[in-house]
Formats: sequence, structure tokens, C-alpha cells
Amino acid sequence: MLTAILLFLLGFVLLIKGGDWFVDGSVGIARRYHLPELLIGATVVSIGTTLPEVMVSSQAALQHNAGISYGNAIGSIICNTSLIAALTVAVKPGPVNRRSLQLPAAAFFIAAAVYVLIVYTKGEFSRWQGFMFLGMFVVYMFLSVKAMANGDMEADGEDEEEEKKERTLANELLLLVTGAAAIAVGANLLVNNGTIIAAALGVPDSVIGLTMVALGTSLPELVTAITSLMKGHGALSLGNVIGANLFNIILVSGAAISISPFAVPAEKTLMGMNSSLIVDIPVMLGVMLLLCVPALMKEKLYRWQGILLLCIYAVFTVYQFVI
Repeated sequence: MLTAILLFLLGFVLLIKGGDWFVDGSVGIARRYHLPELLIGATVVSIGTTLPEVMVSSQAALQHNAGISYGNAIGSIICNTSLIAALTVAVKPGPVNRRSLQLPAAAFFIAAAVYVLIVYTKGEFSRWQGFMFLGMFVVYMFLSVKAMANGDMEADGEDEEEEKKERTLANELLLLVTGAAAIAVGANLLVNNGTIIAAALGVPDSVIGLTMVALGTSLPELVTAITSLMKGHGALSLGNVIGANLFNIILVSGAAISISPFAVPAEKTLMGMNSSLIVDIPVMLGVMLLLCVPALMKEKLYRWQGILLLCIYAVFTVYQFVI
């Protein structure tokens, strides 16, 4: 037990320090090449902070544990949006660059529509669908790089002289890679110990995936969001959350399905129906709409959004363990 506690604490330290390095490296690269922080957050940072989800879901797929693979992806999206993004918005609401947000937001809802269609019409995922999601990931990265190369996305206009000369490109890349590695290892330590505790309490796999594992693998996004806020880079945090949500569908789920296709878990029911179909999926879509629609329409995020999203997350978590 002492070993588990020590490993848990080590994971927490690695997450905090890794998040600090990762944000510094990402912002440095964004400023160096005059790239929008929101788009950097939706691509490079999101891949790094989604690594824990990829690792956990792939490992669960290898063990044919559909509950963890499925629940982790959906639960992470809900956690990223209604806890992490919500904290960011509640603490520091502000303007949003619509042009930088359009691509990741549109890509998420297209991927989510395909995912939801499969869930409701088929009730199971086949290997070719996993490959299809991975193909979407490749297309999205290509479009993102092309948009940045063509200058279609506006830079965020923040002070770039402040740190421009302080670090070389090699140092920034080293911070990025080292931070991503520390985040992945730290999250893995937390998830492994948290999952063992939850399993010992007799919690179903799908609930563990939707809550404990989802929260654990979303800690990198949480740490990155907090670090970004403290350093004054709210756009990076928002982009990271939206990009990570997209990658949870096309990369995390895509990898898990490709390794081991699975049926939608039905361990938890409500009124005789699969709880995932009437609670988990609608909540996932609802919180993303609540976050993105005002940002796209008004080019601004409001404190009430953050507070409402936090309330939704609290109710959702209580529901998973009580009902």
C-alpha cells in the first residue's frame, strides 16, 4: 500500500512538471513561427496530452476489456469539457479566435456524428471502422498543418519578444518531448493505482472507464489547462481541450477498435435501457455544444458556461456511482 501511495505521488509530480515543460515548449514554438496558440493546442499539445488515453485504451483493448476502452474515450471527452475547459472558462472567460476554432470544432462534430451513428445503429465497432477513425486523424493533421502553412489561421498577437530569444528551437523541442513523456508516465502511475482501488471496491469496468480512468487520463489536460492559465495562455488551453476531445474519438477509439473490435458495453442500465445511449452519449455531445456554440457565434466564452458545465460534471459523476 505504501508503494502505491508513493507511486501515486510521483505520478502527480511528473504531471505537474511535465505540464509546465510542455506548455513552455508549445508556446515557444507557436511564437517562433507566428502560429495561433489555439491551433497549436488543438494539434501538438493535444497529441501529447492524449497519449495516456491512447496507452490505457490500447492496453485495455489488448486485454479485451471493452468497458475501459469505450468508457475512457467518452468519459475523457466529458471530463475535458465539463471539468477542465469549464474551470478555464469559469476562472478566465474571454474572447476566442473563431478562425482558429473552426477546424478543430468542425472536425470533432463530424467525427462524433460518425461515432454516434455507429453506436446507435450497429451497437458494435468493427476493425475497418477503427482504421477509418485513424484515417480521419491523418486527414485532420494534414488539414491543420496545411492551414498553418498557408497562414489561414491568425496568430494570437501576444507578446512574442518576451521569450523569443531565451530558448533555442532545440531547447523548445526538448521541453515539448520531455514534458509529453513526463505527462504520459505520471498519468499512467495515477491511473494504475486509481483503477486498482476502484476495482477493489467492486465498481463496474464501464463506470471505472467513464470516471476514474477518464479523470486520470485527463489529468494531463487539467495540468496543461492550469499551467496555461497561470502563464496567461488561455487560447492554448481551449485548443488543447477541443483537440484532445477530437483525438479521443479518432485516435484513442480508433486505435482501440483497430486492435480489438468491441460491442458497446451494456453493464449499466436506466429504465431498462443501456445507460450509455440515454445518458453518456447525450451528455458528451451536449457539453461540447455548450462550450463551442457560443464561442463560434459570439467569439467569446462566458463565466456562466464554465459554472454550468461544472454542475453538469458533478451531476454526471454522482449519477455513475449512485444510480
